[in-house]
Amino acid sequence: MNRGERVALRHYRLRGFTLLDANARIGRYELDLVLRRGRRLLFVEVKEKAGSAFGHPLQLIDDEKARRVRHAAAGWLARHPELAGLTTAFEAAAVVGRRVERVPLA
Repeated sequence: MNRGERVALRHYRLRGFTLLDANARIGRYELDLVLRRGRRLLFVEVKEKAGSAFGHPLQLIDDEKARRVRHAAAGWLARHPELAGLTTAFEAAAVVGRRVERVPLA
């Protein structure tokens, strides 16, 4: 787990989420964080940049990356059928310094 993922994980834990998996490899794809809070299962793509040069970290997530996260999430859920009844959501978390910005993943 890299520094950005650790910062994001701390952010989510402070908001009541429990880590179920991190850096999970599903075929050629990877899920950065898989979290749960109550009946909600959250798949998070984390992006971090050291500075403001070359734009915001969320600009690194395009439609193809979102498709890959959804594909990997489906594979992850197939491996964990006991969680199939939970509501799933997808987010991107941008880490800039110690600040975390969360947005729904399209």
